[in-house]
Amino acid sequence: MSHKIVSKAQLCQNVFTADIEAPLIAAARKPGQFVIVCLSTAYSERIPLTIAGADPEKGTIRLIWQAVGKSTAEMAELNVGDEVENILGPLGQPTHIEKFGTVVCVGGGIGNAPLLPIAAGLKAAGNKVISIIGARTKDLLILEDDFAAISDELVVVTDDGSYGRKALVTEPLKEICGGTDKPALAVAIGPTIMMKFCCQTTKEFNVHTVVSLNTIMIDGTGMCGGCRVEVGGQTKFVCVDGPEFDGHLVNFDLMMKRMSAYKDLEEQAYKAHKCKIGLDSK
Repeated sequence: MSHKIVSKAQLCQNVFTADIEAPLIAAARKPGQFVIVCLSTAYSERIPLTIAGADPEKGTIRLIWQAVGKSTAEMAELNVGDEVENILGPLGQPTHIEKFGTVVCVGGGIGNAPLLPIAAGLKAAGNKVISIIGARTKDLLILEDDFAAISDELVVVTDDGSYGRKALVTEPLKEICGGTDKPALAVAIGPTIMMKFCCQTTKEFNVHTVVSLNTIMIDGTGMCGGCRVEVGGQTKFVCVDGPEFDGHLVNFDLMMKRMSAYKDLEEQAYKAHKCKIGLDSK
């Protein structure tokens, strides 16, 4: 079954969003879950992407991705009316959502995309939602208006101070955890190093922290073991045990080593793909 792209936009440099027809997934998905996308079974990789939103009435899901490798770059070249051959999902354990009280949601870069449906779900459950979203610079910030619509408070930071507050996300996070309205829960999603330091920050204040991990993944059903991480000294599979875990128990250093295993090959494939595009355009 192919899945037609019904809308597409570019959010910032190398970051794209698309609404894609997938009625069964749209009806079943819950915050925190993801899909495995395969553009073509003949030649494409299988890539995990978080479901950033869904419209069950229209039968569409919203995907947001960053063009960093060959397959994500190919996906960025698709247009409205084009089709994705296979989308498998919803996968993974959904976010545990209940009324905790005050929750703080921290997103960095492309991590704002998987964080949004979680923050929206927590708000719908009656929580006070404080959102902190950040990027390296203003031009890389995404989904600010979306977070503003579902947050009781929104803090925007950039590394270079080009927009919002000049700070890392951990700075306002520390202030909030140490304030009078101490959050009952923190959710942090973004680059692995960002999540690591967010967890170090919240641990100081004994604030339970959930992270969503985006590891190397192939089948998405727990069979290949490529997505394995160490959590509390035990091996867990992100695709079936996660993608969300207690951030205070994750071995982020080991995860970062595993994440870098194919970095050179990924860069080579991406460069080769871009070079081919350049040649074809001449």
